[in-house]
Amino acid sequence: MKNSSVVVVYKPQGWTPLAAVEEFKKSNPSYSDEKISYAGRLDPMAEGPLLLLVGNENKKRKEYEQLKKSYEAEIVLGISTDSFDALGIIHSTKIGNFFSEIDIKKCLGLFVGKQDQVYPPYSSKTVNGKSLIRWAKENRLSEIELPKKQIEIYSLTLEEIEQVKVSKLYKSVMERIKNVEGNFRQKEILNVWKDFTKKNKEEQLIKIKIKVSCSSGTYIRRLASDIGEKLGCGAFALAIVRNVVVGYFQEDCLELVG
Repeated sequence: MKNSSVVVVYKPQGWTPLAAVEEFKKSNPSYSDEKISYAGRLDPMAEGPLLLLVGNENKKRKEYEQLKKSYEAEIVLGISTDSFDALGIIHSTKIGNFFSEIDIKKCLGLFVGKQDQVYPPYSSKTVNGKSLIRWAKENRLSEIELPKKQIEIYSLTLEEIEQVKVSKLYKSVMERIKNVEGNFRQKEILNVWKDFTKKNKEEQLIKIKIKVSCSSGTYIRRLASDIGEKLGCGAFALAIVRNVVVGYFQEDCLELVG
């Protein structure tokens, strides 16, 4: 494999970006001594194209980070988690809400355009020299104001809407969490889900699939939570797939095998 200054890999769901970099180096020894970073973070629960910058290309990292992105996401209405995705502890539920397609499309339309998006508590953004995830783990979020960032959502469309039984949802969450490497409270999260499912296994929830085109730095899991808040029922992102980093597509990606 001839060395390139930019390598596009497909980061699997469950991996951190750093794990993707390490696996790429392991699988491609010619890059083992190169300085490699990634441009445009993908959370562990998300998957899709990840740009790896090699050598001097790292000097252009900010330019690559500003590239527009496109995503597909599955969002479950009626359950909120503290991380806004499946790798979080359930902190509120509101079962029994059934929204029409018109209601949901109207809600999604409210998010198109420029806006200030609050960073998720479980994220790497720093406040007073400490990451938000650290503030959250120390139960000290009340001591700070969560920072915001201006983003722009260029398009946001509803692709699918369906009902999903809680027992089936639990199986999907369990499979996704099992893919996660590292210490992310997996045991505690699954225990909470197990208890919730025992009490509500026959209940039905709404799951929607959306497509999003947005500016760099947009958190899709925060968007999912905000949609749930706007609808008055809470929501979390079950699955997030990055389809495109402008100029780079899924079909261009180098597959990683851990």
